Amino acid sequence: MASADTERREEEEAPAAEDEDTGAQVAPIVKLEEVAVTTGEENEDAILDLKSKLYRFDKDGNQWKERGAGTVKFLKHKETGKVRLVMRQSKTLKICANHLVLPSMSVQEHVGNDKSCVWHATDFADGELKDELFCIRFPSIENCKTFMETFQEVAESQKKKEENKDASAAAGLLEKLSVEDEKAEDKSEDKAEDTPVKSEEKDKPEGEAEKSDAEKKE
Repeated sequence: MASADTERREEEEAPAAEDEDTGAQVAPIVKLEEVAVTTGEENEDAILDLKSKLYRFDKDGNQWKERGAGTVKFLKHKETGKVRLVMRQSKTLKICANHLVLPSMSVQEHVGNDKSCVWHATDFADGELKDELFCIRFPSIENCKTFMETFQEVAESQKKKEENKDASAAAGLLEKLSVEDEKAEDKSEDKAEDTPVKSEEKDKPEGEAEKSDAEKKE
């Protein structure tokens, strides 16, 4: 009996055998390929990047509704120079604001809160153009001021760009008109060179005209 207990105790105290490495390799059932993720911001440079919380005014409910908390950016296109405002939610990266900053836009401080400001925009965050009244709130007054100043600077720069574009178009039109005027003057000068010969024949007296005809016959 004692020997049986001793054997059992030795078996319990004996270290567990380690799993043997057979060297077999198991191939994955599904092979996953690396996929390049694009955000649509590859051709743009960020002018400003701030954490904030965005609201939109619900006309039907006559109240402000939260759109999301995340990062708001001003993105300038590398080729066209146009600037848009984009904001994504921090966790889901869902777009909650996406619109161009136009020369006609202006931003104002929200009444009663110096950390917030409001503006109107034609937004495309939901996949269709909508007229929205936005309100954005920042953690600090400094960030709010920075956002407002940048917003106004961008709007003014877009206005100057439009003015320069109009001026270039007007200059091109004037240049085209001047070229057309020169062509018209050249044509009129060519006609003027041809007309004196005819006018001289017309201005000759009838006698001289008859003599010239008789001389030609002789």
